[in-house]
Amino acid sequence: MSLTDPIRRPSLHEELVERLRSLIVEDALKPGEKVPEKALCASFGVSRTPLREALKVLASEGFVILTANRGATVAKVTRAELDNSFPVIAALEQLAGELACQNLDAAGIAWIETRHAAMLTAFASRDRKAYFQANQDIHQALVRGAGNEVLEEQHRLLAARIQRARFMANLSDDRWAQAIDEHEAMMDRLRGRDGEGLGQLMKRHMMNKHAALVRALDAESLGEETAGPSD
Repeated sequence: MSLTDPIRRPSLHEELVERLRSLIVEDALKPGEKVPEKALCASFGVSRTPLREALKVLASEGFVILTANRGATVAKVTRAELDNSFPVIAALEQLAGELACQNLDAAGIAWIETRHAAMLTAFASRDRKAYFQANQDIHQALVRGAGNEVLEEQHRLLAARIQRARFMANLSDDRWAQAIDEHEAMMDRLRGRDGEGLGQLMKRHMMNKHAALVRALDAESLGEETAGPSD
């Protein structure tokens, strides 16, 4: 299914939010770019009213910035947002890892094994989109497997805000390979139901993502300064 196929499902609002979020996360709509409402309405086969309602949700999640009489602009990832968000979600994932080892049944672990295998396949073929989806599936399954509704809800809200950043953090080949090694170690702890070890690895994994993204943002800023103003 294409992200720009006309929408025919009953859950129009949820589908629009999901499609728009995916366009931003996957960099089809770039930071600082004005959201092309008219073109998107035509592609999705919807009017501007539901599209704008979906954009309000994305604004609350930090994906877009709404300006009166000017529409929506894709938000840029800022250093302050990363510095504030990643330590919190890293702590949540540490707790999730500890609880998941206690509460996941054999079927739950087996399902995560299938997604881990899919992630390794995507890495080998350099399929970033498939890798990211499998990666997200694993983290979400571990959080759900913790069996704590408050933890799951708080993680969901925060993960939505940094989803685009997590995707960008794997752009470096070195970081991508490092992330694979980290996931292999995480799976070893999960198989052995070592909750403390898995929790520590999940926290470190998230903070390594943070460090990689900060380096990417710093390099981007340096490049803009070196290039100077453009015509």
